[in-house]
Amino acid sequence: MPYLAKWKKPGGFPVESLALYREMLFFDRKADNFTYPFVLMACGDLFLQDVGETVHCQVIVCGYEMNVYVGNSLMSMYSKFGKVETVQKVFDRMLTRDVTSFNTIMSSYVHDGQQKKALNIFSVMALGGMRLDQTSFLIVLSACSDLAALCKGKELHAHILRVGFQLNQILSNAFIDVYMNSYFVVGARRIFETMCARDIVSWNSMIFGFSRYGNALESLFLFHQMTLHGMSPDLVTFLAVLGACGQIAALQIGRVLHAYISKLGLGYEVSLGTALIDMYAKCGCLPESLQIFNEMPIKNIFSWSAMLSGYGIHGRGEEAVSFFNQMNGKGIKPDKVTFTSLLSACSHAGLVDIGREIFLQMQRKHTIIPHVVHYICMVDLLGRSGHLDEAYKLILDMKVTPNVDVWNALLSACQIHHNVELAEIAAQNVIHLLPQGFGVYASLSNIYAKEKRWGDVERVRTLARQNGLRKPPGCSYVELDLTIHRFLVGDKSHPQSKVIYAKMEELKQKLKEVGYVPDTRSVFYEVEDGLKEDILWDHSERLAIAFALINTSPGAIIRVTKNLRVCCDCHEVIKLISKLVEREIILRDARRFHHFQSGSCSCGDFWGSLLSRTFRLHLEVVSVVRLQSLRSQELKLRG
Repeated sequence: MPYLAKWKKPGGFPVESLALYREMLFFDRKADNFTYPFVLMACGDLFLQDVGETVHCQVIVCGYEMNVYVGNSLMSMYSKFGKVETVQKVFDRMLTRDVTSFNTIMSSYVHDGQQKKALNIFSVMALGGMRLDQTSFLIVLSACSDLAALCKGKELHAHILRVGFQLNQILSNAFIDVYMNSYFVVGARRIFETMCARDIVSWNSMIFGFSRYGNALESLFLFHQMTLHGMSPDLVTFLAVLGACGQIAALQIGRVLHAYISKLGLGYEVSLGTALIDMYAKCGCLPESLQIFNEMPIKNIFSWSAMLSGYGIHGRGEEAVSFFNQMNGKGIKPDKVTFTSLLSACSHAGLVDIGREIFLQMQRKHTIIPHVVHYICMVDLLGRSGHLDEAYKLILDMKVTPNVDVWNALLSACQIHHNVELAEIAAQNVIHLLPQGFGVYASLSNIYAKEKRWGDVERVRTLARQNGLRKPPGCSYVELDLTIHRFLVGDKSHPQSKVIYAKMEELKQKLKEVGYVPDTRSVFYEVEDGLKEDILWDHSERLAIAFALINTSPGAIIRVTKNLRVCCDCHEVIKLISKLVEREIILRDARRFHHFQSGSCSCGDFWGSLLSRTFRLHLEVVSVVRLQSLRSQELKLRG
């Protein structure tokens, strides 16, 4: 009895439990089927594999291995050691199994990354008539979430409702996680809204889910609702909401969150500091990212990679390389994520030779086998720089199977350099891998349109329509007074719509006066040039900029985020607007940042503009002459 008294809560006293077991053996007191489960649990808690295996031998000698409770304890112990094969062997030798036996082996497979095996065991368990408990459902739902197995998740949901099992808070949270991981937002929202009580996990699952899959506005709205319900955010909440701010460049909200985090005294914990670095970088504030990085007491590889990524999306490739050299100087070993950020930075800045060298160093010096994301960066870098044959050869020589993104990178480069033959090869591969993706049809259609092959344009568009595919509408965001304003292409739903379009007419006239001629090659439709110009002026980023000009003070920086790539004509228009209104305009499109100031862009036209060099030089000369003329006229009027 005195020994068992200590073991009433064995999880809290594993060292004492083993000491008492040794004392029992010293006094020649025999252990039984009640003793061994506690001893095995202690071995597992302390990760004493050698001791655990010795106790296992003693269990066999004493004849207790077939006991269901001892067997379950053996499985639990080996599961903690990561010995899933041994767990399976113990399970197979058990003559009697209960629900805990099945739960333990399913849990072992889930933790070992073998979710499909866990689901197979669950099926055997259910078909055998075993009574399932909450733990059974939670384990299998975890496997479904990891696999994004929506059908299995729905099947379990229906089964629980059918047998009358209570869908409590814990199970509801698990189903929300499954549905969010499977992109079934409607199902997740339905469960969330019908919950009688929600805890921090419920809110975080929804907020993180929307943030992770690009519905950032919904994530921020839920965060606001969460605070109104009196729920205090935790670390996971802040990570999710900061990610949402970064997606739509909600800088003002991000700064409020930063202040809130500081007020709570959370400091720059590694994951939180890294999230702030990423948020400020994606909101166009790289100096703030660097300041946080320098102030972080502890940094990990993700912190360094976040800064590298920030330099990359801002087109500051040479600074990214310098930063990488600092990292090496401090003895921090780069990983595949680091090289992804670095190669991406080289791609954004057009650093072809440096990118080639880094790709070789990654393999030879750092012995990192190239992952598919590294090939994507290299194909993008080579292709956009005009080295299409080299990019294509790299794909053919890849050590891993090329995925959709690899071929899309080549296709995008072919669109820039008008290589129809290679574009068709890339497009065929994309369609083979992802027949329901709209982007490939749009790119191929645009390539044909530039060559005025209107029959091929119509053929590709017809094929897309037959597959039920549509291009996602252009959408731009601008933040004003902690409110996110969204503009769609041709949007007239905004309360200030009339004023916005009047402002655009004003800008259009001023641009024409300084020599702007619309580049209607950005409109891939066989319509009259006048209509093409109207289509260009309906683009969402122009609406967002006009709104910002109306509602912000002179000299204030304008920040716009767009879900698609900026077209070449919009790129030229925004360059000119930045000069006309003497404002810095920061646009983040689907690929990178463009800092427009005094008529130029930080991308150096490597990324954004596809206008011919001759036209661009002509436009610059005419713009300067006419702008000087306008200013002289303005001075005369003032005089």
